[in-house]
Amino acid sequence: MRDYAIEAENLTKIFITKERRGLFRRGVRKRVIAVDHVSFKVRNGEIFGLLGPNGAGKTTTIKLLATLLIPDEGEAWVNGYHIVREADKVRRSIGVSLYSDRGLYWKLTGRENLRYFAYLYHIPPKVAERRIEELLKIVDLEKDADKLVEEYSTGMKAKLNLARALLNDAPILMLDEPTLGLDPHSARKVRELILKLKEEGKTILLTTHNMEEADHLCDRIAIINRGKIVALDTPEELKRMVKRQDVVVIEAININRELIKALKSEDYISYISEKIKDPLSMSGTLRIGLNENSREALPNLLALMTKYRIKVQYIKVTGPSLEDVFITLTKRGFYEEDQRASAE
Repeated sequence: MRDYAIEAENLTKIFITKERRGLFRRGVRKRVIAVDHVSFKVRNGEIFGLLGPNGAGKTTTIKLLATLLIPDEGEAWVNGYHIVREADKVRRSIGVSLYSDRGLYWKLTGRENLRYFAYLYHIPPKVAERRIEELLKIVDLEKDADKLVEEYSTGMKAKLNLARALLNDAPILMLDEPTLGLDPHSARKVRELILKLKEEGKTILLTTHNMEEADHLCDRIAIINRGKIVALDTPEELKRMVKRQDVVVIEAININRELIKALKSEDYISYISEKIKDPLSMSGTLRIGLNENSREALPNLLALMTKYRIKVQYIKVTGPSLEDVFITLTKRGFYEEDQRASAE
């Protein structure tokens, strides 16, 4: 028996796609490395996070470990079983929740979906009914259990996916963006449930692009970007990788290219990351790492905001976060990667 709940060694997955070159021109074959020689180990009973922007390779990694995809290179073991040679034993050892509603049957109710999957797990009917009632209560779907899934909101489908992952009471859970699409109250309840599952001895592999969530939930985090793991450690140790420096967070309107160019030319700024929420008003958030004391830098920053007609709504000085670790390691903003992945 192997010593870890999950072990991945040089996992690699390559997809061949066709890149469109116009309406009437044939597509050109394109080789996309979704997961690039990824290696990590997950200890028994820990919450291990894969943190990265959209398109980083998080979901593909989980699909490989869950035997939904076959790796092009590398090997992995889940609960001591090889993901290719012992795929059936792996599947019996895991509960999986993917951020997708493709695995749900829209013409069935939420309750009927859970009954169907309980049947596939060979759970005795009486045990299944009791388990389903418990799970519907846990994920707060009791009132909507007998609605067709096609009537469910994105958040309700996410809750049903989570309930499905818990059906077989597996020792290892793989949860892909479990709170994405949930309202703040529901997301908090799911995070509380994840921590409770850890207390019960479950091993949890969690993917997220929510840095606060990763920081709050995970014992250890692997930061993944463009298919590669760029750092792996506890949240506290990852944040220590960044030099002790102040970070200024500014929420503003009319963030423009001239301002960004001016900020990047200032010697007292080590990096800048921008996240535009509304392209019409160009409102969003700037995250600025400082090379010097914030008391000296803030007057200069505010002067630049005034010069380029930026309407500042909120400003605060804080310490480094996981986002600052990502920026330092990859030389680009976390949410800029999200926007790049969406564009591609």
